[in-house]
Amino acid sequence: MKLSSWNVNSVRARINNLTEYLKSSDIDVLMIQEIKTEEKNFPKEEIKQLGFKSYIFGQKAYNGVAFISKIDIDNINLEFFKDEKKQSRIIVGEIKIKSKKISLINIYAPNGNPVNTDKYEYKKKWYELFIKEIKKKLNECKNIIIGGDFNIIPEKSDVYDYKKYEDDALFKLEIRKKFRELINMGFHDVYRSYNKNKQEYTFWDYMYGSWYKNNGMRIDHFLVSNSLMDDVANIKINKKPRSKIKPSDHTPIEIEIN
Repeated sequence: MKLSSWNVNSVRARINNLTEYLKSSDIDVLMIQEIKTEEKNFPKEEIKQLGFKSYIFGQKAYNGVAFISKIDIDNINLEFFKDEKKQSRIIVGEIKIKSKKISLINIYAPNGNPVNTDKYEYKKKWYELFIKEIKKKLNECKNIIIGGDFNIIPEKSDVYDYKKYEDDALFKLEIRKKFRELINMGFHDVYRSYNKNKQEYTFWDYMYGSWYKNNGMRIDHFLVSNSLMDDVANIKINKKPRSKIKPSDHTPIEIEIN
């Protein structure tokens, strides 16, 4: 089974790129973030015509996450924890791969910039609550896949020039420690597990010629629980959608599970 995660940066602005991707990439489940629309304005019909169902947690103009899936996703949960700002950032569901029930958690974590503002404090608190709920979830279900835009650069090799980001909310040490805390609870950063020394990115700013200079960062991730790691067949960052006309500033990350 092939799963993908992609911050589309507005599902309606990206509808042509999204449908082209769904047609060409042989995806079973796509986890999208920053859809920037309420459910009533989500392009369900265009997606349905391609053989996919949509499961949506939207918000007007900002944030928002969704599953786009060829298979049924059960037990959809839009209230993984109580978000103090009531932002649409997490959608949870359950799928079956062979005989295994797997909890899918699709996240769009806060950016947190600028530091020294309430936005950064919100990001720290958001991750504290998220980690707390993941601990509970692991007691209920050992098979978990967390995918999405974490807005965390985990390591120096995950950004083109780490020195520029030492005081940025994506790379500050206390934020990177949140990512490490998740790993230490019983997860693998699948991309890094398969690519120890490779330097690839999932995001390139629209400004400063970042795409052409390859000045990017890896902030979109798949974390897979220890119990599933042996079932992972492959992981890949697919850069093609970032090269299209009117692209998102992110590109999909794809994982195959046996």
